[in-house]
Amino acid sequence: METYILIMLCVAALVAGFIDAIVGGGGLIQTPAGLILLPNLPVSTVIGTLKIPAFSGTSFAAFQYLKKVTMNWQLLFIMMIVALPSAFAGSALLTYMSNDFMKPLLLFILSLLAIYTYAKKNFGQHIEKQMTKRAQITNAVLISFIVGMYDGFIGPGTGSFFVVAFIALMGFDFLHASANAKMVNLSTNFGSIVLFIIKGKIIWMIAIPMAICNALGGWLGAKVAIKKGNGFIRVFFLVVVVGTLIRFAYDVFWIK
Repeated sequence: METYILIMLCVAALVAGFIDAIVGGGGLIQTPAGLILLPNLPVSTVIGTLKIPAFSGTSFAAFQYLKKVTMNWQLLFIMMIVALPSAFAGSALLTYMSNDFMKPLLLFILSLLAIYTYAKKNFGQHIEKQMTKRAQITNAVLISFIVGMYDGFIGPGTGSFFVVAFIALMGFDFLHASANAKMVNLSTNFGSIVLFIIKGKIIWMIAIPMAICNALGGWLGAKVAIKKGNGFIRVFFLVVVVGTLIRFAYDVFWIK
């Protein structure tokens, strides 16, 4: 592998870690970059390798949130317990899928996320509402299982999915949704990593330098998010997503 490819992957990891810590969706940057720059590797190997920097960046971001945000640890523990085996199962399914199926599917999902982000003008601005404990636990289990399975299977946008689900279904405000998303995302990443290590799908010479860059981005992004919130990053996020979509669409439809 050429050195410049690794440098480009590390830059993508840094940007992904920064964005993911603020609004989620860092995989929108990191995953297409990996698939485009490593076209000769199976999708499962690329996704497996990228789980290491994703875990690293999420860890640093989660630590920053935990210092500032009060957590419901009982509810969080339930979500993390459900999410881990769900992500493991999703990753196991991924290893049986071909590139020809996965790349168009990934492009479709990225497009939906871009449309949603653009249409949702008040993304992350929500007034917290009261819920019964039973309803909250039920929603927490459903969110953790479904999004956990998705994260293990494909991954891009998982943080955004968690944030949106926590706001819409559990009544969290943006800051609490982001903090909980980081913690549950740690669990899903760990579940996937276990499966990919067992299957031998991780290329460590790529994963480790990307992990360092993603961690730096996650640390910086979480600090910015806690200070300024979501509004200032929305336009930048959309520009990056649209640019990624255009490049990835070219890879899917025109590169043979």
